[in-house]
Amino acid sequence: MRNFLFAAPLVVVATVALAQTAPASGEVTKIDEAQGKITLKHGPIKNLDMDGMTMVFAAGDPVMLKTVKVGDKITFEADRVNGRLTVTKISKVK
Repeated sequence: MRNFLFAAPLVVVATVALAQTAPASGEVTKIDEAQGKITLKHGPIKNLDMDGMTMVFAAGDPVMLKTVKVGDKITFEADRVNGRLTVTKISKVK
């Protein structure tokens, strides 16, 4: 019984960690490197149950803001990180 009680939280954590983000498409409309934010006009974001709109996201890694510029068509992944909507991956559409 004692081993089960310690293993149960690990199963819950592993299940949460398996939740996956889904790629979304969009366009960069503004970059604020000083604040670590990016504004995207995007299509639906399935894992966040979000319709298409224009909104501000935090950048998961500020370096990613240097890889894109305003007007770029992109694909990206976003998730809630510490309660903030955050872009976790971003790449230009070729």
